[in-house]
Amino acid sequence: MAVTLNKTIHLPSGIKIFYREQSQVPNAPIILLLHGFPSSSHQYRNLIPILGAKYRVIAPDLPGFGFTETPSTYKYTFDNLAITMTEFLDELSITKFSIYIFDYGAPTGLRLALQRPDSIQAIISQNGNAYVEGFGDVWAPIQDLWASNNAPEHRAKVAQAMLTLETTKFQYENGSPDISRVAPESYYLDYTLMERPGNKEIQLDLFMDYKNNMPLYEDFQAYFRKSKIPLLALWGKNDVFFIPPGAEAFKRDNPDAEVKFIDAGHFAVETDFEYIGKEILVFLGKLSL
Repeated sequence: MAVTLNKTIHLPSGIKIFYREQSQVPNAPIILLLHGFPSSSHQYRNLIPILGAKYRVIAPDLPGFGFTETPSTYKYTFDNLAITMTEFLDELSITKFSIYIFDYGAPTGLRLALQRPDSIQAIISQNGNAYVEGFGDVWAPIQDLWASNNAPEHRAKVAQAMLTLETTKFQYENGSPDISRVAPESYYLDYTLMERPGNKEIQLDLFMDYKNNMPLYEDFQAYFRKSKIPLLALWGKNDVFFIPPGAEAFKRDNPDAEVKFIDAGHFAVETDFEYIGKEILVFLGKLSL
């Protein structure tokens, strides 16, 4: 049985990317898994072996998360996350791949699609938003931060609301009909890494920068319309962060998109990885990928 390899690669920019990789088939098609807040490639630990039976699966930790290391001068914006992922792909000589986008992985991965549309073979979006109607009410504190123009008192409020163990646990458990399927080490690892010196400021910077994703939504949607990229939306229907209308909207721009709802919350891949893995294999199989 193949095992998931834990690797690091030093980029020319001085960033050291930690990533997980598995493949049991020589020269297999590639799937890039991009995680979300507040997690890391760890969230894909159960999905990787399912996909790795047929594909070369690569799951990096984004800068500011997991075990990736960045220079002290690194500026945490979604533009820069995408630039770093482009550099990472170049170092691995990856030019063609399917992409799994979740949460923060969506604005990061969709930037890659805009920059290199010929590289993307298919998109799997698991609660990876690209539409205004996909925002849930729980975004209110972050939207207040945007409106305040990053005022210190609002940063403090967002930190109190979002950067706690309770909220981290809530993100994993809320909306799941069976929280016994949520491994406690998942949210404890996320929170422990978030508690590293300076990391909360990194997360607040990314919260503030998230507003800069929204002007790109029209570009993302135009890309869906023009490219007709094969797209599978697997959506935890009980997610309060990115709600079901964000999944349904994909079909507006790409009528051939497949949209399937799961009785799960935000971290559907934590509780329903078997179903998600099966659906991805069927979806990509139909594309002969």
